[in-house]
Amino acid sequence: MPDRVSSKIQSAGLLLFRRVGGVQVLLGHPGGPFWSRKDQGAWTIPKGLIGSSESPLSAAQREFAEETGYRPGGEAIPLGSVKQAGGKVVHVWAIEEDWDPADLQSNTFEMEWPPRSGRRLSFPEIDRACWFGIAEARLKMLKGQAAFLDRLLETLGRAEVSK
Repeated sequence: MPDRVSSKIQSAGLLLFRRVGGVQVLLGHPGGPFWSRKDQGAWTIPKGLIGSSESPLSAAQREFAEETGYRPGGEAIPLGSVKQAGGKVVHVWAIEEDWDPADLQSNTFEMEWPPRSGRRLSFPEIDRACWFGIAEARLKMLKGQAAFLDRLLETLGRAEVSK
């Protein structure tokens, strides 16, 4: 039972990065009517809930593929976890790999829209994805996930020093 309960409050994701005129990260914009007019502070690392029988890294890889239609194959670099304001713990791994966001093929979710209309509509989990430099990513992404940018830069700095 504890595994099942903890899986409801934990999620895992992948932060793709590339080095093009500096470090850039790939973020996704949440789909659906609540997010349609939000930009700054709305973008996110593609992530989702950890299933009761899967490891956090496996969940991160599965969720990334479901939300983008792409399965990166690079080395997963652990960036640790962060407890978000709502209490959910998010685990993230970085992978250095280039991918064209124009190829986005997100899975969908259904909800009643407009509220109390009785109509159920389908929306993509991520309606668009984009590469951002670190400074712009800090402005675009959910504040609770910004620590992963610092951890990525720290990890990359250590890697540069060890070369």
